[in-house]
Amino acid sequence: MLSVRGLTVVHGKPDGTRKQVVHGVDLDVHPGEVVGLVGESGSGKTTIGRAVLGLTPVRSGGITFAGERIERAGAARRRALSRDLQVVFQDPYTSLNPSRTVGDTLGEPLSGRGTGAQEARARITELLDRVRLPADSADRLPREFSDGQRQRVTIAQALALRPRLVICDEPVSALDLTTQRTVLELLLEIQEETGVAYLFVTHDLAVVRFMSHRVAVIRGGELVETGDARRVTSEPRHPYTRALMLAAPVADVAEQRRRREATRAQAPA
Repeated sequence: MLSVRGLTVVHGKPDGTRKQVVHGVDLDVHPGEVVGLVGESGSGKTTIGRAVLGLTPVRSGGITFAGERIERAGAARRRALSRDLQVVFQDPYTSLNPSRTVGDTLGEPLSGRGTGAQEARARITELLDRVRLPADSADRLPREFSDGQRQRVTIAQALALRPRLVICDEPVSALDLTTQRTVLELLLEIQEETGVAYLFVTHDLAVVRFMSHRVAVIRGGELVETGDARRVTSEPRHPYTRALMLAAPVADVAEQRRRREATRAQAPA
Protein backbone atom coordinates (compact mmCIF):
# COMPACT_ATOMS: atom_id res chain seq x y z
CA MET A 1 0.00 0.00 0.00
CA LEU A 2 2.79 2.40 0.95
CA SER A 3 6.22 2.20 -0.62
CA VAL A 4 8.99 4.64 0.29
CA ARG A 5 12.18 4.41 -1.75
CA GLY A 6 15.39 6.38 -1.28
CA LEU A 7 13.63 9.09 0.75
CA THR A 8 15.86 12.06 1.51
CA VAL A 9 14.66 15.12 3.44
CA VAL A 10 16.70 18.26 4.08
CA HIS A 11 15.71 20.94 6.61
CA GLY A 12 16.83 24.56 6.66
CA LYS A 13 18.42 25.93 9.84
CA PRO A 14 18.01 29.46 11.28
CA ASP A 15 21.52 30.40 10.14
CA GLY A 16 20.61 29.62 6.54
CA THR A 17 22.48 26.32 6.34
CA ARG A 18 20.82 23.05 5.40
CA LYS A 19 20.82 19.76 7.30
CA GLN A 20 19.95 16.37 5.85
CA VAL A 21 17.63 14.69 8.37
CA VAL A 22 16.53 11.60 6.43
CA HIS A 23 19.07 9.67 4.37
CA GLY A 24 17.80 7.41 1.56
CA VAL A 25 15.18 5.52 3.57
CA ASP A 26 13.29 2.52 2.12
CA LEU A 27 10.07 1.49 3.88
CA ASP A 28 6.94 -0.52 3.02
CA VAL A 29 3.52 -0.89 4.64
CA HIS A 30 1.22 -3.60 3.31
CA PRO A 31 -2.60 -3.56 3.48
CA GLY A 32 -3.89 -4.39 6.95
CA GLU A 33 -0.38 -4.26 8.46
CA VAL A 34 1.03 -2.34 11.41
CA VAL A 35 4.62 -1.21 10.87
CA GLY A 36 6.40 0.36 13.82
CA LEU A 37 8.93 3.12 13.06
CA VAL A 38 11.01 3.54 16.21
CA GLY A 39 13.88 5.79 17.19
CA GLU A 40 14.94 8.42 19.70
CA SER A 41 14.04 12.11 19.50
CA GLY A 42 15.65 13.71 16.46
CA SER A 43 16.15 10.42 14.64
CA GLY A 44 13.96 11.45 11.70
CA LYS A 45 11.02 9.15 12.35
CA THR A 46 8.40 11.91 12.57
CA THR A 47 9.88 13.58 9.48
CA ILE A 48 9.25 10.40 7.48
CA GLY A 49 5.61 10.38 8.55
CA ARG A 50 5.25 14.07 7.69
CA ALA A 51 6.81 13.46 4.27
CA VAL A 52 4.25 10.73 3.56
CA LEU A 53 1.49 13.15 4.56
CA GLY A 54 2.91 15.95 2.39
CA LEU A 55 3.65 18.15 5.41
CA THR A 56 7.37 18.41 4.74
CA PRO A 57 9.13 18.71 1.35
CA VAL A 58 11.11 15.80 -0.07
CA ARG A 59 14.58 16.43 -1.49
CA SER A 60 14.76 13.14 -3.41
CA GLY A 61 13.32 9.64 -3.52
CA GLY A 62 9.80 8.40 -4.10
CA ILE A 63 6.65 7.84 -2.03
CA THR A 64 4.04 5.61 -3.65
CA PHE A 65 0.61 5.15 -2.08
CA ALA A 66 -1.84 2.65 -3.59
CA GLY A 67 0.18 2.65 -6.81
CA GLU A 68 0.39 6.45 -7.15
CA ARG A 69 3.47 8.63 -6.67
CA ILE A 70 2.52 11.27 -4.11
CA GLU A 71 5.75 12.89 -2.86
CA ARG A 72 5.03 16.01 -4.93
CA ALA A 73 1.24 15.91 -4.96
CA GLY A 74 -0.41 19.34 -4.91
CA ALA A 75 -2.95 20.65 -2.43
CA ALA A 76 -6.01 19.50 -4.39
CA ARG A 77 -4.65 15.98 -4.77
CA ARG A 78 -3.72 15.87 -1.08
CA ARG A 79 -7.30 16.75 -0.15
CA ALA A 80 -8.51 13.86 -2.31
CA LEU A 81 -5.95 11.52 -0.74
CA SER A 82 -7.24 12.33 2.75
CA ARG A 83 -10.08 9.85 2.20
CA ASP A 84 -7.54 7.01 2.27
CA LEU A 85 -4.60 8.53 4.15
CA GLN A 86 -5.07 10.00 7.63
CA VAL A 87 -3.06 10.88 10.74
CA VAL A 88 -3.28 10.81 14.54
CA PHE A 89 -0.85 13.28 16.14
CA GLN A 90 0.81 13.20 19.55
CA ASP A 91 -1.05 16.06 21.26
CA PRO A 92 -4.80 15.51 21.06
CA TYR A 93 -5.68 18.98 22.34
CA THR A 94 -3.84 20.92 19.64
CA SER A 95 -5.32 18.55 17.03
CA LEU A 96 -8.85 19.70 17.90
CA ASN A 97 -10.46 23.10 17.44
CA PRO A 98 -11.27 24.20 21.03
CA SER A 99 -14.27 26.25 19.93
CA ARG A 100 -15.99 23.47 17.95
CA THR A 101 -18.00 20.62 19.38
CA VAL A 102 -16.86 17.07 18.83
CA GLY A 103 -19.84 16.52 16.54
CA ASP A 104 -18.83 19.47 14.37
CA THR A 105 -15.24 18.20 14.23
CA LEU A 106 -16.25 14.69 13.20
CA GLY A 107 -18.84 15.98 10.78
CA GLU A 108 -16.51 18.32 8.88
CA PRO A 109 -14.76 15.67 6.71
CA LEU A 110 -18.11 14.00 6.05
CA SER A 111 -19.83 17.20 4.87
CA GLY A 112 -16.75 17.97 2.77
CA ARG A 113 -17.41 14.73 0.89
CA GLY A 114 -21.06 15.54 0.31
CA THR A 115 -22.51 13.32 3.04
CA GLY A 116 -26.09 14.24 3.92
CA ALA A 117 -26.97 15.51 7.39
CA GLN A 118 -28.86 12.38 8.49
CA GLU A 119 -26.15 10.02 7.24
CA ALA A 120 -23.46 12.18 8.87
CA ARG A 121 -25.23 12.06 12.24
CA ALA A 122 -25.45 8.28 12.03
CA ARG A 123 -21.76 8.05 11.11
CA ILE A 124 -20.77 10.33 14.02
CA THR A 125 -22.72 8.13 16.43
CA GLU A 126 -21.02 5.07 14.96
CA LEU A 127 -17.57 6.66 15.32
CA LEU A 128 -18.13 7.66 18.94
CA ASP A 129 -19.31 4.16 19.75
CA ARG A 130 -16.25 2.66 18.04
CA VAL A 131 -13.88 4.70 20.21
CA ARG A 132 -15.99 4.02 23.32
CA LEU A 133 -17.32 7.49 23.95
CA PRO A 134 -20.97 8.19 24.78
CA ALA A 135 -23.23 9.57 22.05
CA ASP A 136 -23.71 12.87 23.91
CA SER A 137 -19.99 13.55 23.40
CA ALA A 138 -20.98 15.05 20.05
CA ASP A 139 -22.43 18.09 21.85
CA ARG A 140 -19.38 18.74 24.04
CA LEU A 141 -16.21 20.79 23.55
CA PRO A 142 -12.66 19.32 23.68
CA ARG A 143 -11.92 20.98 27.04
CA GLU A 144 -14.63 18.86 28.65
CA PHE A 145 -12.65 15.66 28.04
CA SER A 146 -9.55 14.11 29.55
CA ASP A 147 -6.39 13.73 27.43
CA GLY A 148 -7.19 10.08 26.81
CA GLN A 149 -10.74 10.88 25.74
CA ARG A 150 -9.52 13.68 23.46
CA GLN A 151 -7.13 11.23 21.81
CA ARG A 152 -10.09 8.93 21.19
CA VAL A 153 -11.83 11.84 19.49
CA THR A 154 -8.84 12.39 17.20
CA ILE A 155 -8.83 8.67 16.39
CA ALA A 156 -12.53 8.90 15.49
CA GLN A 157 -11.74 11.95 13.35
CA ALA A 158 -9.04 9.99 11.49
CA LEU A 159 -11.46 7.11 10.90
CA ALA A 160 -14.35 9.24 9.68
CA LEU A 161 -13.71 8.61 5.96
CA ARG A 162 -12.73 4.95 6.42
CA PRO A 163 -9.06 5.41 5.45
CA ARG A 164 -6.77 2.62 4.27
CA LEU A 165 -3.68 3.91 6.10
CA VAL A 166 -3.29 5.98 9.27
CA ILE A 167 0.01 7.57 10.30
CA CYS A 168 0.13 7.36 14.10
CA ASP A 169 2.74 9.89 15.28
CA GLU A 170 3.54 9.15 18.93
CA PRO A 171 -0.19 8.88 19.67
CA VAL A 172 0.20 7.77 23.31
CA SER A 173 3.44 9.39 24.48
CA ALA A 174 1.58 12.33 26.08
CA LEU A 175 -0.71 10.02 28.08
CA ASP A 176 -0.26 8.31 31.44
CA LEU A 177 0.62 4.61 31.37
CA THR A 178 -2.87 3.28 32.13
CA THR A 179 -4.44 5.48 29.46
CA GLN A 180 -1.70 4.50 27.01
CA ARG A 181 -2.66 0.85 27.34
CA THR A 182 -6.35 1.64 26.80
CA VAL A 183 -5.68 3.69 23.65
CA LEU A 184 -3.25 1.10 22.22
CA GLU A 185 -5.77 -1.69 22.76
CA LEU A 186 -8.42 0.45 21.08
CA LEU A 187 -6.18 1.07 18.06
CA LEU A 188 -5.46 -2.65 17.74
CA GLU A 189 -9.14 -3.53 18.04
CA ILE A 190 -10.01 -1.02 15.29
CA GLN A 191 -7.22 -2.37 13.09
CA GLU A 192 -8.40 -5.95 13.49
CA GLU A 193 -12.05 -5.04 12.82
CA THR A 194 -11.55 -2.70 9.87
CA GLY A 195 -8.27 -3.87 8.30
CA VAL A 196 -6.84 -0.33 8.34
CA ALA A 197 -3.03 -0.22 8.14
CA TYR A 198 -0.91 1.84 10.55
CA LEU A 199 2.54 3.38 10.25
CA PHE A 200 3.14 3.66 13.99
CA VAL A 201 5.82 6.22 14.90
CA THR A 202 7.22 5.99 18.43
CA HIS A 203 10.37 6.06 20.56
CA ASP A 204 9.26 3.05 22.63
CA LEU A 205 10.26 -0.48 21.59
CA ALA A 206 7.78 -1.97 24.07
CA VAL A 207 4.95 -0.13 22.33
CA VAL A 208 5.96 -1.30 18.86
CA ARG A 209 6.30 -4.87 20.13
CA PHE A 210 2.72 -4.67 21.40
CA MET A 211 1.34 -2.99 18.27
CA SER A 212 3.35 -4.04 15.23
CA HIS A 213 3.76 -6.84 12.75
CA ARG A 214 7.08 -5.44 11.54
CA VAL A 215 9.52 -2.88 12.93
CA ALA A 216 11.92 -0.41 11.33
CA VAL A 217 14.53 1.15 13.63
CA ILE A 218 15.90 4.56 12.65
CA ARG A 219 18.96 6.40 13.92
CA GLY A 220 20.29 9.69 12.61
CA GLY A 221 17.94 9.58 9.63
CA GLU A 222 19.01 6.08 8.52
CA LEU A 223 17.30 2.73 9.01
CA VAL A 224 19.64 0.49 11.00
CA GLU A 225 17.45 -2.58 11.49
CA THR A 226 14.15 -3.94 10.14
CA GLY A 227 12.29 -7.19 10.60
CA ASP A 228 9.56 -9.08 12.37
CA ALA A 229 8.46 -7.20 15.49
CA ARG A 230 9.02 -10.07 17.91
CA ARG A 231 12.46 -10.84 16.55
CA VAL A 232 13.64 -7.22 16.54
CA THR A 233 12.31 -6.50 20.05
CA SER A 234 13.55 -9.72 21.65
CA GLU A 235 16.76 -10.46 19.70
CA PRO A 236 17.95 -7.13 18.28
CA ARG A 237 20.99 -7.35 16.05
CA HIS A 238 22.08 -3.73 15.87
CA PRO A 239 23.76 -2.10 18.92
CA TYR A 240 21.44 0.89 18.68
CA THR A 241 18.34 -1.33 18.82
CA ARG A 242 19.81 -3.13 21.83
CA ALA A 243 20.41 0.24 23.51
CA LEU A 244 16.77 1.26 22.88
CA MET A 245 15.58 -2.00 24.40
CA LEU A 246 17.77 -1.56 27.48
CA ALA A 247 16.54 2.02 27.89
CA ALA A 248 12.88 0.96 28.10
CA PRO A 249 11.63 1.15 31.73
CA VAL A 250 10.47 -2.02 33.50
CA ALA A 251 8.66 -2.55 36.79
CA ASP A 252 11.31 -4.88 38.26
CA VAL A 253 13.89 -2.83 40.22
CA ALA A 254 16.68 -5.38 39.87
CA GLU A 255 16.08 -5.72 36.14
CA GLN A 256 16.02 -1.94 35.73
CA ARG A 257 19.38 -1.73 37.55
CA ARG A 258 20.81 -4.44 35.29
CA ARG A 259 19.61 -2.55 32.22
CA ARG A 260 21.19 0.70 33.39
CA GLU A 261 24.50 -1.06 33.95
CA ALA A 262 24.29 -2.73 30.53
CA THR A 263 23.49 0.61 28.88
CA ARG A 264 26.52 2.24 30.52
CA ALA A 265 28.70 -0.67 29.44
CA GLN A 266 27.57 -0.21 25.80
CA ALA A 267 28.06 3.57 25.80
CA PRO A 268 31.05 4.82 23.79
CA ALA A 269 34.09 5.93 25.76
